[in-house]
Amino acid sequence: MTMQAEQVLNRVRLVLDNEVVEGSLVIREGHIAGMDTCSSQLPGAVDCERDYLLPGMIELHTDNMEKYFQPRPKVAWPSRQAALAHDAQMAASGITTVFDSLSIGTVEMNSMRTQALERMHDALLDMQQHGLARVDHRLHLRCEVSHPDTLATFEKMAESPLLGLVSLMDHAPGQRQFVSLEMYRTYYQGKFGFSDPEMATFIEQQKENSNRYSSEQRRAIAARCQSRGLALASHDDASLEHVVESREYGTRVAEFPTTLEAAEASHRSGMAVLMGAPNVVRGGSHSGNIAAVELVRRGVLDVLSSDYYPASMLDAVFRISHMDDGYSLPQAVATATRHPAQAVGLTDRGRLVPGLRADLLRVRLLDGHPLVQRAWCAGRQVH
Repeated sequence: MTMQAEQVLNRVRLVLDNEVVEGSLVIREGHIAGMDTCSSQLPGAVDCERDYLLPGMIELHTDNMEKYFQPRPKVAWPSRQAALAHDAQMAASGITTVFDSLSIGTVEMNSMRTQALERMHDALLDMQQHGLARVDHRLHLRCEVSHPDTLATFEKMAESPLLGLVSLMDHAPGQRQFVSLEMYRTYYQGKFGFSDPEMATFIEQQKENSNRYSSEQRRAIAARCQSRGLALASHDDASLEHVVESREYGTRVAEFPTTLEAAEASHRSGMAVLMGAPNVVRGGSHSGNIAAVELVRRGVLDVLSSDYYPASMLDAVFRISHMDDGYSLPQAVATATRHPAQAVGLTDRGRLVPGLRADLLRVRLLDGHPLVQRAWCAGRQVH
């Protein structure tokens, strides 16, 4: 994990903005110092055997860290060890910048997400401040606007030096992700083991909370993000009305639109449409919403997120590049690198360009499947 003064990666297929070329790349002092379409003759150059070289991937939305803090129900794991295990998995998956999504407010009763919010945040800070992290960690606050305490908790967390992205969510029944009440019942009865009467009471409570709190807290948090210059994301937009509202709030990222109509409208309006890489790998949404590959076919999928499965991102990139009506490899790679960087204002990474950070990913295909061979974050080999 040490950073050499200079490294030369030779005989690599460089995935640039619009093409793939074979050549070499020089890493110096944490940055890309130069590239060439000819092979290097330096004796110390690393022969990469014509593997692909991509920019390190940028993850805007993942709750993967939660699994390490609570590996089993009612089991809490020590914070530093949990954060470091999550960090190592990010590096091994080729993700060199990660916006760890921590939830403010939740419909889940006695949720570990609420109980461990500050503990997870402090563990991220600890890991960064002590130089323990392999990759660059940022904070994404997922705000459940139908929860009574969301605005107050957001105000407490908003000054975090890690904060770079805020999303506004409302998982109330009958709208957005859960337009189908039957799907809602199936999901939450399976999760909580509710009886039918208990489920009916739960649904009414969630509807009441949404009607009472969502609009006010959505407006208030959006205004605070605008005043602080924080990137804002919508979540599960399903209609043109949702998209119009999101644009009024200055939203940059449209996370997981649930319908083709909302995805196309978001893309046309300049928002980066983000979909889950597991949706691509599995061939559809687990909630029964629009399939990500359909958005690829329409040319409106801008950003991929690994969501709950880190290794899915690289797999999804190559899957959509192999589709007959999919993206070219440079276009597919951009969904996990250049586009997420642009969406949140990171101008120093996400492309193979001299002068940018040497966040890099060496990938080999085996039977058509991408395998991470090496990963570098700011010039330091982290995997």
